[in-house]
Amino acid sequence: MNRLTGLILVLLLIALDQLSKFWVEANLPLHQPVDLLPVLALFRTYNTGIAFSLLAGTGDLFLIAISLAICGFVAWLWARSEPGQSWARLGYAFVIGGALGNLIDRLRFGHVIDFILFHTGNWSFAVFNLADSFITIGAALILINEVLDARRGGAPSKDA
Repeated sequence: MNRLTGLILVLLLIALDQLSKFWVEANLPLHQPVDLLPVLALFRTYNTGIAFSLLAGTGDLFLIAISLAICGFVAWLWARSEPGQSWARLGYAFVIGGALGNLIDRLRFGHVIDFILFHTGNWSFAVFNLADSFITIGAALILINEVLDARRGGAPSKDA
């Protein structure tokens, strides 16, 4: 993936995340589940921390600084990646797109809008959003790339 394609993907992911959150804010009641499937509901809530509400209460500036540092580090890894590391490059775009989507929320609102809830009768997973999903998908793609590189003997493939 070349830089332009990667940048376009990042922008598309941010747009998709922000559009979904705009829809959620306009259409979902706060803290009231809207069941879609027996194990899936929409549930609008606000997260003042990072993933799984970690570091909630540490202050916006600290969390903004962490988000920017992570984006900068991932961008640095992306810039250093070889053209044959296609899965990693795709993953870097997903991580950055997701992180920036959540950063926009934090800058605009002082919290992140979460709304996807997996649950069963007595159990529920943390409420999350599309940006969180993008970060998770990106991390998985980077790991896949690492496994594939290891199977090839540590060298990235020459495929562009």
